[in-house]
Amino acid sequence: MPGSLVRRPEAPLSGSAVCEEQRSGNLGVRLAGTPAELDAALALRFRVFYEEMGARPDTATAAARRDTDAFDAVADHLLVLDHDLGEGPAAVVGTYRLIRREAAERVGGFYSAGEYDISPLLAYPGRVLELGRSCVHEAYRTRGTLQLLWRGIAAYVFQHRVDLMFGCASLPGTDLDALAPALSFLHHNHLAPPALRPRALARLHVPMDRLDPGGVDLRAALAELPPLVKGYLRLGGFVGDGAVLDTQFNTTDVCIVVKTDLVTDKYYRHYERRLGGPGSGE
Repeated sequence: MPGSLVRRPEAPLSGSAVCEEQRSGNLGVRLAGTPAELDAALALRFRVFYEEMGARPDTATAAARRDTDAFDAVADHLLVLDHDLGEGPAAVVGTYRLIRREAAERVGGFYSAGEYDISPLLAYPGRVLELGRSCVHEAYRTRGTLQLLWRGIAAYVFQHRVDLMFGCASLPGTDLDALAPALSFLHHNHLAPPALRPRALARLHVPMDRLDPGGVDLRAALAELPPLVKGYLRLGGFVGDGAVLDTQFNTTDVCIVVKTDLVTDKYYRHYERRLGGPGSGE
């Protein structure tokens, strides 16, 4: 199937079967195919989250210089690779963790359930996917890299027929006054409908409606949002009720919910153009 994203056969991790890598010049995106590639992704996460963004490691994390938890063993790990740097682990410059419902069940649930009541999402009748632990090496934080990540996510969603994706997205820092415009903008303009609305757990819940709607500078609020969050919003994404302060990672988390029909529609159109199909004239 054109553009599906699965692991390579030579030394596979547990999970999917083989398929082509998505390429854009020297950059590519595909799933991690070997333990060494996964290790490179975990090392990148450590460098970005702990060394750059100020997360506080425990003793084991500091010693290993790897960001890892129990969910990594059951997840698929999307990689961005710069082939000018080499192949395999040496090429890893970005990563995103993907966890399907059946994988989450093997470790007792989704990561997001530690911060949010996600029961409305678990009750959704279609296939659901949790996204998280997104990071890109600072030298590659460009529009092109982000677009390549989206192509990878779209291909994965397309391949596994995912209907709904969600996850905890992080805003940098824990200063609620500084984040008030962004949080208020999200709450007032993108709050999920009740049937799809996760809610921050009561002990962690931080109100997001910190400013009145008329008091939000939209330009400033949008400028504070990470590019990936803005990408979700462009696809019609929603946020849950309440934010969560993650003091270990020095972030403020919001729960993003996206119905994937727009993601897959864009992906279909991309391949129709490539193959000269009905969408090739758009």
